[in-house]
Amino acid sequence: MKHLFLILLTFLLACGGSQTTEEKTQTQTSMQTQGDVHSFAQPENAQMTDLGLDIKVDFDKKIIVGKASITFENKKSAKQLFLDTKELTIKRVTLGKPEKETKFQLSKEQAYKGSALAIDIEADTKLVNIYYETSPTAGALQWLSPAQTAGKQKPFLFTQSQAILARTWVPCQDSPGIRFTYSAKVEVPKDLLAVMSAENPIKLDKSGIYEFKMPQPIPAYLLALAVGEIDFVPLSENTGVYAEPALLRKSADEFVDLPKMLAAAEKLYGKYAWGRYDVIVLPPSFPFGGMENPRLTFATPTIIAGDRSLVSLIAHELAHSWSGNLVTNATWNDFWLNEGFTVYFERRIMEAVQGKSYADMLALLGYQDLQETLADLKEKPEDTQLKLNLAGRDPDEGVSDIAYEKGFFLLRMIEEAIGREKMDNFLKKYFTENAFKVMDTERFLTYLQKELPETDKLNLKEWIYQTGLPQNCPVPKSERFDHVGSASGCYIKTMQKDCLDAQWNSHEWLYFLRLLARSVNSAYLEDLDKNFHFTDSGNSEILAQWFQLAIQSDYDKAYPAMEKFLTSVGRRKFLVPIYAALLKNPKTKALAKEIYTQARPNYHFVAVNTLDEMMKK
Repeated sequence: MKHLFLILLTFLLACGGSQTTEEKTQTQTSMQTQGDVHSFAQPENAQMTDLGLDIKVDFDKKIIVGKASITFENKKSAKQLFLDTKELTIKRVTLGKPEKETKFQLSKEQAYKGSALAIDIEADTKLVNIYYETSPTAGALQWLSPAQTAGKQKPFLFTQSQAILARTWVPCQDSPGIRFTYSAKVEVPKDLLAVMSAENPIKLDKSGIYEFKMPQPIPAYLLALAVGEIDFVPLSENTGVYAEPALLRKSADEFVDLPKMLAAAEKLYGKYAWGRYDVIVLPPSFPFGGMENPRLTFATPTIIAGDRSLVSLIAHELAHSWSGNLVTNATWNDFWLNEGFTVYFERRIMEAVQGKSYADMLALLGYQDLQETLADLKEKPEDTQLKLNLAGRDPDEGVSDIAYEKGFFLLRMIEEAIGREKMDNFLKKYFTENAFKVMDTERFLTYLQKELPETDKLNLKEWIYQTGLPQNCPVPKSERFDHVGSASGCYIKTMQKDCLDAQWNSHEWLYFLRLLARSVNSAYLEDLDKNFHFTDSGNSEILAQWFQLAIQSDYDKAYPAMEKFLTSVGRRKFLVPIYAALLKNPKTKALAKEIYTQARPNYHFVAVNTLDEMMKK
């Protein structure tokens, strides 16, 4: 049930306090927000500035146990510090380095948000220590058995803190508008390596104890931890890849262009601000394509296609190092400021590395995704606005192609109106002047009007505050896809494989399959499978589209491969449309629920949260 009220006021305050290091100065200039409806924090009274973790990872009990030491600024001599928690067991809380015992209280748990942890503090308190343990069902944590990993020998743990799941494994002020530095001491089984969104080790420490530091201030959703049988290979002086040994070389070969991407990004919009940029390839149950954790992008193995055809996802996560990690959405209602900018930046990186025709294909596929999302949301038109109202809702509901693709096309529309050179100068200044700060939609519009007053005539408020897609949305074109369109028409008429080009890349094949969606029956699919072996493809994007076609056309020869895919891959982007197609077809509805029952234990909470609702219908 959607709330009918609006958030009337969101504004930004500069963090105060005199600090000594450059990173602390960045924290000082960081902006915070009041009015985050998804957090219990009261940063206007007391705001955290640093987190110190001393934790142990217990695979047997599937819990993390230890201490979180939170440094904060008590701005108004508040008597209580408020933190976000969810399903955490709080054992005791102390004040300062003397560890003076203090009282605390957990509020009644609320849907999505969890419980407020209210800690009694004194006027001069600057540090609290919370002794706690997580729940075995903590939403951010996925505990994998050896059988669920590539190596099949050792267990694995990874976290997913976005959007508001950091509070399920660390008591903190879990709002994107609150930034803090952090350090951590993490104890894990002695035969496993631990890595975080921080300065990382590259070799196993036989003690099983690892220490981390993140000197740049980050919001809580960028807290990240992975523990498992992990190796590392460098790609350049400041880039590299972590993965399970069985996937390491294949992953490194797939991401060989990562240094070029980083160089292209820096040339566009300024120096990379985070030191190293590494990628870790996680087990397949990871629910997203990637997660932009600073210094260490978490990535799905579904982008390992063997031909480097899906690495635009890495360009996307790299772009987040500027849009999102450096300049962050103030609340989840402003999510488009993270993702729309990042998609724009991603496609500029890919254009620099792979050429304009490649970027044109990405834009046109994105436009198709946007049109499909607009159709899917016709019963919820308010969710097609860029500025969202997620009060009373899980902010994960704001994750759709509206934020990504409508946000992208807004920026592309501005670029086409003012010219690319002026657009690039604006974005470079935007990232530089607002580094380590947060941004809301209203402040962005004010900034844009000041820097580019000519954009006043571009109906920006219609783009942001109204539903659907404005008439001045650019419609991308692709010469390569025009050729695919002609070939598909030939094939539909004649069913001759000579109409098609076996040398097409994955994007061209994906576009071809999308064109077939309303035009073919199982005979076409059987012919295509015979000649091009789609059911056995190693490309997850193509497989996901192919399986939807197979379900729609009752091509049941693809079903065994589809079931294997659904039980081995946890990426929500693929799971949702395939299960939706199965549930829509009366012949496969029972099969959908049968497969889901089998596969559900392998999925992350983020995916299960979405799919459980689908299965109820």
